[in-house]
Formats: sequence, C-alpha cells, structure tokens
Amino acid sequence: MEGFQALVTIVPWNFVAQIANLLITMLLVKKFLFQRVQKILDQRQALCNAQLEEAASAREKAEQAQAQYEEALAQAKAEAGEIVKAADRTAAAHSEEILEDARRQAQAMLAKAEADIAQQRKKAVNEVKDELGGIAVDIASKVVEREVRPEDHAKLIDEFIQNVGDAS
Repeated sequence: MEGFQALVTIVPWNFVAQIANLLITMLLVKKFLFQRVQKILDQRQALCNAQLEEAASAREKAEQAQAQYEEALAQAKAEAGEIVKAADRTAAAHSEEILEDARRQAQAMLAKAEADIAQQRKKAVNEVKDELGGIAVDIASKVVEREVRPEDHAKLIDEFIQNVGDAS
C-alpha cells in the first residue's frame, strides 16, 4: 500500500513545480496561441461586421430602387391615363367633325335635289305649256278653216281633251 500511498500523497515541491509548469504553459499559450487566435477572431468579427454593413447598404439601395421603380410606375400609369384621355378627346372631336361634314354634305345634296326637282318641274310645266300652245294653235287653225257650229265646237273640245289626255 505504500506504493499506492505514494501516488496519493502530496509532495509540496512537486505541487509547486506542477503549478509553475502550469503557469508557464498558460503564459506561453497566452502569448503565442491566444493572441493569434484572438487576432483571427477579431479579423473574422471585422469581416462579419463589414458584410453586415454591406448587406444593410445593399438593402437600403434596393429599397430606394424599389421606391424609384414604384414612383416611375405611378408616373407611367398617370401618363398613360392622360394619353388615353387625350386620345378620347381627339377621337370625339374627330367624330364631331366627321358628323358635321356629313350633315353639311347631306344638306347640300338635299338642296341640290330640291333645285333639280324645281328645275324638272319648271321644265315639265314649260313642256306642257308648249304642248298646250301647239294644241291650241292646231285647234285655232281648225276653227279658222271651217265654220264653227255648236256641234263642231263640242267636237273640237272633245278632241282637245282627248289630245291632252294622250299627251299626258
């Protein structure tokens, strides 16, 4: 048991040497390892911060671009509405012009037709007058050629009426 007890007993000089070894090891690790590890961790933290700042900046730019896009879209819609309204006004004015022109043409055609009818009527009346004049001359020449008796007079009137009926 003595071998066992030697393992469990505390030897003060061994204890002090082990603590000194531990402190020296910790100082060496701190000086050489922790500073390098801390430096790498700081670099990684700076890189992460830079990436976060870039992401925030990109997000702000994207939000600004989206706001500009929405504003441009609203302006385009407004302009399209104005263009449609202007086209409607132009079309309405053009259709009014066309209708007014059609009305003028219809009135002109109606006036021309009425003038043609009046002229044809005058022509027909003149033709009838000429015919009647010719018939009257024929009757007068027949009357002059012979002596008119009441029977002949009735006969001439009947002939005249028959000739006028045939001329119509």
